[in-house]
Amino acid sequence: MTHPFNDAWREIVDQSPEGVVVCDATVKDHPVLYANDAFVRLCGRPAAELLGRNLRMLQGSDTDQEGRQRLREALMRGETSRVMLRNYRPDGSQFWNEIVLQPVRDASGTLAQWVSYHRELRDRLRGSDHFSLQGLPAWMREDRLTGLQSRGYVEELLLRDWGVAQREGGEVGLTFFDIDDLCAYNSIFDRTAGDAVIRRVARVVGGSYRRSGDLIGRWDGGTFVVLTHQAENMLKAHEYAREVLERVRNLMVHHPRASASGRYLTLSAGACTLVPPRELALSDCIGASLRALQRAKGRGKNTVCTPEQVDFNLSAARGTGT
Repeated sequence: MTHPFNDAWREIVDQSPEGVVVCDATVKDHPVLYANDAFVRLCGRPAAELLGRNLRMLQGSDTDQEGRQRLREALMRGETSRVMLRNYRPDGSQFWNEIVLQPVRDASGTLAQWVSYHRELRDRLRGSDHFSLQGLPAWMREDRLTGLQSRGYVEELLLRDWGVAQREGGEVGLTFFDIDDLCAYNSIFDRTAGDAVIRRVARVVGGSYRRSGDLIGRWDGGTFVVLTHQAENMLKAHEYAREVLERVRNLMVHHPRASASGRYLTLSAGACTLVPPRELALSDCIGASLRALQRAKGRGKNTVCTPEQVDFNLSAARGTGT
């Protein structure tokens, strides 16, 4: 398949450090017209395999992602969107793909193409020495939907506290919570009802961690992140996360398509506690915690899992995964 871009444009975009993909907006399935070299490296697939296909192929069978619903809505409305999706390479390895989607219109105002920019999460969180230490303005520190800390602000403080813990040998706890079957809930009751559920769950999660050093934020869609200090040990972090899940289950929010028992809205969680060794990057800990979260989803949801050795090497840290 050919694309409507000249060689000079292609040469410039191929030098971009971020993945760039152009899709046809005039065709229902939005097939790929062009993918630059950075995106080919990111997804591990040759350009010839991507051309003419929809990028949903990168999610494989992992279709229960709130970000997919947000992308669908942006495509229907012709609007810009920013989401994070779990994608998979041909060897089965998972990576978190942060996507910015933008519409491109022709001279008459008709939607002609979609341009998307892609970046792997670990590149964004590679090291605190490359992160702005000046902080975010106050209006960007709060997530507008939930009132929790915004993801950008959470990432800033995570990098700061991770570096302090590595230097001083302090213990940190990192827990990710995710609303189970949120996409199905949105498809039944619409996005407005889904946002209301996100706010209710956010109040429960936020109200469950009250120590002055606790950091609670909204990570993406129906996913929340909690950073704690001196969490004592992995077992207690696991047990406390389990209590949070019970509190959400006790809200008794009816969910006709809930895959967990009881037909009520539930959470799953991935909880990790450790003294971070100097050789362990924050992005590796985040990735391990998110993989533990997905393991909890795979075990029936409404449950908590902790990272295992296969997720990363915790031998240098206090408390290994269970």
